[in-house]
Amino acid sequence: MSITKAPFAKSKTCPEIMIIEIDFNSNEALYLQLCNQIIMGIATSQYRDGDVLPSVRQLADSIGINMHTVNKAYTVLRQEGYVKVDRRRGAVIAVDADRAQALAGLKDNLKVMLARCACKNITCEEVHKLIDDIYAEYREEQ
Repeated sequence: MSITKAPFAKSKTCPEIMIIEIDFNSNEALYLQLCNQIIMGIATSQYRDGDVLPSVRQLADSIGINMHTVNKAYTVLRQEGYVKVDRRRGAVIAVDADRAQALAGLKDNLKVMLARCACKNITCEEVHKLIDDIYAEYREEQ
């Protein structure tokens, strides 16, 4: 497995290191891996509201991917309400306040995921346990 870890400072005022892991052997598109890593970072409070993400060029160089791939990831994150793009500061974590819209999107995604679970004979109880375990991980990391 070929995983690249890209450490970089969150910003000049917040020198904590952010680490993004990209698996070049994965079947998942690189921009989706990047989106998911940033979303996981937000969920675990590694990245907080107002944190400035690296420039497209900086992140592309540190990971070793094309700038268009990073730009696509930032565009998706903006469309999904995780970041805002500021001409002066670049991409900034700004979690969408529209909870109803987020829940509607979650419901659509869950329908497909739960259909896949049903096809694999995964029970409702097993799904609930997985959800509880994942939420417990987020609470521990915060």
